[in-house]
Amino acid sequence: MSTFHFQQFSVLQQHSGMKICTDAVLFGAMAPVKPGDHVLDIGTGTGVLALMAAQRGAAKVTAVELTQQAHQEADINFNNSPWAERLEAVHRDIQSFALTADRQYDLIISNPPFFENHSKTADSLRNTARHTDQLPFADLIAVAGQLLSPQGLFYLLIPLHAVEKFSGQALTAGFYLIDRTDFRGYAHNEAKVSALTFSRTKTVFTARLLTIYASHNVYSPDSEAYLAEFLLRFAKNLE
Repeated sequence: MSTFHFQQFSVLQQHSGMKICTDAVLFGAMAPVKPGDHVLDIGTGTGVLALMAAQRGAAKVTAVELTQQAHQEADINFNNSPWAERLEAVHRDIQSFALTADRQYDLIISNPPFFENHSKTADSLRNTARHTDQLPFADLIAVAGQLLSPQGLFYLLIPLHAVEKFSGQALTAGFYLIDRTDFRGYAHNEAKVSALTFSRTKTVFTARLLTIYASHNVYSPDSEAYLAEFLLRFAKNLE
């Protein structure tokens, strides 16, 4: 079985379309989670973002997943974690979930499908996880409009080339981009993905560039500061 071990939980990822990667873990570690928040994770996959939110003190995390195989794995990962009572895996498409949801959320997080009109592989699970066929940006924004509380935050990870389009659509729907962090691998690389935070309230916009690695297999001080409470390599009891 393919399992990724963190300091406080493990993630089975044998059947999920997208495996654990550094960008996603860093994205989860930077999420604006406040203790007591009710969090919605759209397209949870393995459930890693939901688990990270629970570790950081979310009171309840509802994780919605379209594919049955990923949902089953996320459910296993939640039940095997220290926060099983605070985590819920829901097997539905987010559009229909939004129609029957009985609450709004303090934080909505998503590492959504982002490829449009790209060639696909023979792996149907990976296609669903990576392509926008099942979750166009317009639908994702509309769902956030329905399910985000008035003072809540909408936080997602998308490739740089999609930032302008997504931000424009979000603004039309009443969401202001208040924070943007571009991720690049090394100092000599160009950034490829952005972590974006949207709010219904217009505030001062902040932007920065985060370099993940200082050198081969060595995290930069900035990324280490975020990852220190999650990755095994930073566990204090390790020599």
